[in-house]
Parts: sequence; structure tokens; C-alpha cells
Amino acid sequence: MADSTPSFSPLSFLCFFAALFLILESKFLSVIAGDGSEALDSCNEDISTFLPVPFSNTSGLSCHRVWNTFVLRFSQTDDHIVTIVLSAEYTNGWVGMGFSKDGTMVGSSAMVGWIGKTGRAALKQYYLRGYSASEVISNKGELPLTNIPPAVVLYGAKIYLAYQLKFTNRLTEQAIILAFGSATPIHYKLSKHDDTITIRFDFSGAANNPQNIEKMKKSHGALGLIGWGVILPAGTMVARYCRHWVLKWYYLHTFIQFVGFLIGLAAVVSGKVLFDRAHINVAAHRGIGIFVFVLTILQVLAFFLQPNKDSKIRRYWNWYHHWVGRLLLILGAVNIIIGSCGEDRDCSFARISLPILFIIYFTCAILEVMFCFGAYRRKHDAPAIEVNQIGS
Repeated sequence: MADSTPSFSPLSFLCFFAALFLILESKFLSVIAGDGSEALDSCNEDISTFLPVPFSNTSGLSCHRVWNTFVLRFSQTDDHIVTIVLSAEYTNGWVGMGFSKDGTMVGSSAMVGWIGKTGRAALKQYYLRGYSASEVISNKGELPLTNIPPAVVLYGAKIYLAYQLKFTNRLTEQAIILAFGSATPIHYKLSKHDDTITIRFDFSGAANNPQNIEKMKKSHGALGLIGWGVILPAGTMVARYCRHWVLKWYYLHTFIQFVGFLIGLAAVVSGKVLFDRAHINVAAHRGIGIFVFVLTILQVLAFFLQPNKDSKIRRYWNWYHHWVGRLLLILGAVNIIIGSCGEDRDCSFARISLPILFIIYFTCAILEVMFCFGAYRRKHDAPAIEVNQIGS
């Protein structure tokens, strides 16, 4: 009886993934070459219509999305006057930006703004002497404010904090603290923040180009999707469904997985650079990504530690290799889905990643059904062996 196990030639298998790779390449080339318009939407707002002078002069302002909905606009003159306009989505509570000498909260100075319950706007400097509310002191701090009055404006769904600082030297890379709280201050007493982050921001503007950041994000996503979403599953399918290729399947499986590992490594490196430069931290995506990369390294090490077929521990090595590989692929797909919607909840990348993941894993499911059905047929359609019954 004919064997119903999937039987593909190496050429047809490679042609399938070559065609899929070409589709990926065409998609990602257009994505990576984009102008990053999604992240620039906030920067395209015309703030000159509602902010007072001199903050309404936007000609020299550089704009960068720094964290969640926080957008930082700034300019710096030759005499070291820094104009800052910080905006964020706002419903109630307070929004703040601090300057830190060593990256920690204690000892830093911050500008905090809010809209009071009566609709009155407030913007105060605070000195963060400690962690308790009593040690956050209003109208104190070391920020060198100019004589230009600071301004707070609620426009639409966003709050805008605008102020000027004059430094003795040019401001370059600086640790800044961003935070917000949901409770409106009473008598200028700040409640504990709901969330906060400390980042290093380059006020020279060289490392904060938003278009470069968007290209880095899309490059990171493309590398992760191709490496863990396409190449590694392809190599796994070769090992699972193409054993009839004799030794060809082994060498092809090894080569494909090694290529997938290198692309995954590039994805991890680009993610680290993205985290350092753009301060993007999707905690779940980052944690799962590190774990998946560790599993990938273990799989590579397992290749070099592979015992001989006749070894007593070969069975256990096979169990480890198969199940760690399956876990790696599952978590890799989950992490791609999580990463498709970044911290700004921009899910445009998901329109590319989800269909590709569906094609890959749907193909794998079909092959698995065919494989299991073929094994079942071979088991139950085997010719019966007649046995002479003695004494019947």
C-alpha cells in the first residue's frame, strides 16, 4: 500500500520557502523604507495656536516620543538656553519631568504640572529629597529657570508643560525622569506616581531622530519574524516531515537552524540597541525574547553535545531537543505577536506578522495531520501474520 506520509522533493520544499521569503522581503523593504509617520503624528501637531510665546515658536523645536504617550519637544540656543515642551495624554492627576545627576530619584529636581479640580493650571518645580511625600518639596529645586514664566495648557486630550532653562554649559546627554500620577495635588502635595521611568536623553539630538528610531523598530521586528517566525519553523518541518530524504534532511535542518539562529541573534542585538537609544521597554516582549534567545543558544549547544546513536542517553537527548525546540517555537510566535503592538499600541506591524505566522503554522498543522494519518495507516494496514493454533 502507498505511504501517505508527506513526500516532498527538496526542490519543492525550498521553492516554497524561497517564495515566502521573497514576499517577506518585499513587504519589509517597503516597511523599513517608510518615513515613520505613525510615530510622527504627535510631532505634527501645531502647538503654536495654543501655547504662549516663546513656546509657540516651533521653528527650532526638535520633537521626540520618549515614553508611552510622552512627547518631548526642545530647542537649545548657542547661549545654552533650553526650551522644553513636554506633552502627554491627560485626564486628571499630574505629569512630571525631572532632571537627575545619577539617574536616581533622590536628589533630582522636577517640573510637575496639572489641572486643578476648579480648572486652574499649575506648574511647579519640586526638589525630590527622598521617597516619601513629605520629602517632595514644592518651589524648591536646582533647575535654572529663566525669567520666562512656565506654562501649562490642556488642549484636547493632552496636557502641555512648557518652560525654559539656562545652563552654564551646553546640555548633551542627561538622565531624565518621567512620571505621572492619577491623584490631583492638594495644596501642592504630590501623590505617589502611578508609573515612572528613568531614561538617558541626548539633548544634542544626534541619537534621537524619530525616523531612525522607527526604522530600527521595524528592522528589529523584521529580523525577529524572519528568524523565529519563518526560518526556525522551516528547519523544524524539514526534520519532522522530510526524513525520507535520508541524510539530506539532517544537513538541511542543521543549515536552516543555524541561519535562523544568526538572524535571531541579529534581532536580539537590534533590540538591545533600540532599548538603549529609544528607551522602549515592553517588559513582557523583552523578557520572553531573552528567554527564547537562551533556549536558542541551548539548542545550538545541544548540536555540539549530540551523543552517538548507540549511546544510552541518546533517548534523553532526543526528548530534550524535541521539546525545547517546540517550546522555543511557541514562545517565539507569542513574542512576535506581543511585539507587533509596541508600547505605543501601534499595531501596524501586526498586519504583516500575523498573516505570515498563520501561513507557517497552518502549513505545519496540515503536515502534522498528514504525517500522523500516514503513520496510522502504516500501523493498521500492515498485513496480518497467520499463526497456527495448536490443539484447536
